[in-house]
Amino acid sequence: MTSSAITNISTYKFAPLGDLKALRRDLLDLCRRLRLGGTILLAREGINVFVAGPRPAIDELVARLRAIPSLADLAPKYSESTHQPFRRMLVKIKREIIAFGVPEIDPAQRTSPRLPPRTLAQWLAEGKPVTLLDTRNDYEVRLGTFRGARPIGIDHFRDFPAAAAGLPEALKEETIVTFCTGGIRCEKAGPYLESIGFKHVFQLDGGILKYFEETGGAHYDGECFVFDQRVGVDPALRETSSAVCFNCQTPLTVEEQQHPDYRPPHACPHCHRTPEQERAALIAKRHEAIRRATTPLPGAAPYENRRPLLAPPEAAGRTVLETLTTLLPHHPAEEWARACAEGRLVDRDDRACGADDLVRPGEWYVHVQPATREPDVDPSIRVLHEDEAILVLHKPAPLPMHPGGRYNRNTLEHILRTAFAPLQPRPAHRLDAATTGVVVCARTRRIAGRLQPQFARGEVEKAYLVRVHGQPAEDTFACDSPIAATTGEAGSRSIDPENGLPARTDFEVLRRSVDGTTLLAAYPKTGRTNQIRLHLRHLGLPVCGDPGYLADGRTGPVLTPAVGDPPMCLHAWRIAFAHPLTEARVAFESPAPTWAQLDR
Repeated sequence: MTSSAITNISTYKFAPLGDLKALRRDLLDLCRRLRLGGTILLAREGINVFVAGPRPAIDELVARLRAIPSLADLAPKYSESTHQPFRRMLVKIKREIIAFGVPEIDPAQRTSPRLPPRTLAQWLAEGKPVTLLDTRNDYEVRLGTFRGARPIGIDHFRDFPAAAAGLPEALKEETIVTFCTGGIRCEKAGPYLESIGFKHVFQLDGGILKYFEETGGAHYDGECFVFDQRVGVDPALRETSSAVCFNCQTPLTVEEQQHPDYRPPHACPHCHRTPEQERAALIAKRHEAIRRATTPLPGAAPYENRRPLLAPPEAAGRTVLETLTTLLPHHPAEEWARACAEGRLVDRDDRACGADDLVRPGEWYVHVQPATREPDVDPSIRVLHEDEAILVLHKPAPLPMHPGGRYNRNTLEHILRTAFAPLQPRPAHRLDAATTGVVVCARTRRIAGRLQPQFARGEVEKAYLVRVHGQPAEDTFACDSPIAATTGEAGSRSIDPENGLPARTDFEVLRRSVDGTTLLAAYPKTGRTNQIRLHLRHLGLPVCGDPGYLADGRTGPVLTPAVGDPPMCLHAWRIAFAHPLTEARVAFESPAPTWAQLDR
């Protein structure tokens, strides 16, 4: 709507209102018919109005409001603008017409004495001792306020009670004049101050806008912020050239709009941040999202866990029980037989499968595990770097990266997808659940397609810190023993000289300790599962704290320690690769854990 004469009204009244739903429908229909814009707030305690439109339409609305018995003396404040300052018309039902949160304060029953604007102007001209208390939000105060006024220091009026509690005790004996834009906030602020011991409280009748109307703005510096597209009005109630930052909603003077840091719609001098500050803010946001996603841990409450299983081609002609015990040998056959007998092994149509049923190769089956509660993990994931393509993390331990075994929701993958939704970061490589350190994720599937092949081709440089039992004879050495392609007990791997996959790890001594342990740097040249742990045990140098690959050659009952157990001393320290967008070589490092501090 555009016009050379748009009338703006602002008005409120604390008065009992009933049947709010019917009143809302009536007023919304009227305002839409009159093509008005703005907001009307309705509550049982009263009404608050900010509306603009042609003067005849405004007059019809005011007449309708005054026809309500409790609003008969409604007294709007009028101003003019050259354009419609509101994009739409809203009529809302609220608990309060001005949010305060102290139900004992009821302006319809009692409020502080009103001080006429001309009386305040006279007091200020005479130098009468008075404290002017600005009850508005800090962002409003920035555009202008009374000379010498004391801002209450809040970002929302709900915070007024807490801020008032911090006012000096001496003020309780002084004359206080509260003021705001149109007076509505002072209707609650004044009585609240009186309730906590302030003895001489007045409220500026009609607020700053009425003061401008009646006095011309004497003793006031700047302009008055208004809650519409005009942003600010001067003492003549004319729209000023102030703007509002789209990003932080801070009002901006003409001078601030000319500042180099004013980059609409992205930033202004108040919210402008350096690239370093932007990254720090994003990382802080990510850490808070991770905290929310892991408090409580997602696998802490019992749930029905449905684990999918794909029947391979070689399962043709086998029974369900034979296939399961072959695919997942670390689960006893009795366990699978019991799952089938209890109807917890179903096909994709959710039909129960018997242990003797023949398997259909290529079909999906589901292992249903009711009332699953997963072991606790360490969720203290930290973001080391994030850009438009990659996410670099510090992974704590114990924390599995992917669903498997006893873990489904208490995994890095599940936590990231929850915390970063709708983004679904994809880890480009893996670390053992008991290993800490740097992990690189692709932000999208397309980026993953550029990043993961670098790992497969051996183009990624990786360095680990590892503390071992024993001391090697040489300061540099290597192991190239092949590693079995299949899993054994508890999902473990083993050295398999005959049929294993090629594997190589180079080692460098960083520090020999008097307790008989040694701190090493490990440089894996291949990426086999559990490679560093297996190679070191094979060399007679088992990793300190390793719960799975024990010094005597046995495999522990689990490969992952529990929360609170001594740490497994293996840490993914550094990683370097070609950035998937720029192809420039980039490197990242995860800080060394306590057991591996190099200066000790």
